[in-house]
Amino acid sequence: MTPEELLTTTRSVRRRLDVSRNVPAALINECVEIAVQAPTGGNRQGWQWLVVTDAEKRRLIGDRYRESWYAYAAEQAAAAAAAGGPGYAESDPRLAQTMRIVTSARYLADHMHEVPVMVIPCIEGRAEGQPNMTAAALYGSIAPAAWSFMLAARLRGLGSTYTTLHLRYEQEIAEALNVEYARYSQAALLPVAYYTGENFQPVERIPLESIMHWERW
Repeated sequence: MTPEELLTTTRSVRRRLDVSRNVPAALINECVEIAVQAPTGGNRQGWQWLVVTDAEKRRLIGDRYRESWYAYAAEQAAAAAAAGGPGYAESDPRLAQTMRIVTSARYLADHMHEVPVMVIPCIEGRAEGQPNMTAAALYGSIAPAAWSFMLAARLRGLGSTYTTLHLRYEQEIAEALNVEYARYSQAALLPVAYYTGENFQPVERIPLESIMHWERW
């Protein structure tokens, strides 16, 4: 596919992750090799990549992710109720998309433990108590690499989605996986699997004129 096709059709894959097929370790290695070509602050390359395929470890992570998702969903529902609704106009594409996303996100929460490969990109350092510039630099040194991993996976017929809800239990998961919590931050949880169905298409976004500013806000 062309670069434009790759960038516009790498979607968040949740319901279409094929949990029945194993993913070769060689493909994950190739994706990480591409991912670490991404820019990183000061060329420190402080990333670490934790790949989890063991069933019991995936179940632990999946259980915590599910607990976190339902807690988050309840929090969001309460916030929307207090605000009188989602706050989107009838013409806003996000209004119709929201329910589909909630449905697919709930499905992933219920089935996360079944996904054959979980990739947890980590970065050396912690953002707690740090100024925004420091926190932005920290995650700016791993988020581009995680996205590059997802693009590389897409090119190999694999689907994924960038999730962070397991971080509600980051320290517990760090201890279970022997991650040095005080030294390394888990930036995301990327479930990886082959995907089912046909190809992916670009989705409707809000108009560019409503989000783009030149010279001043």
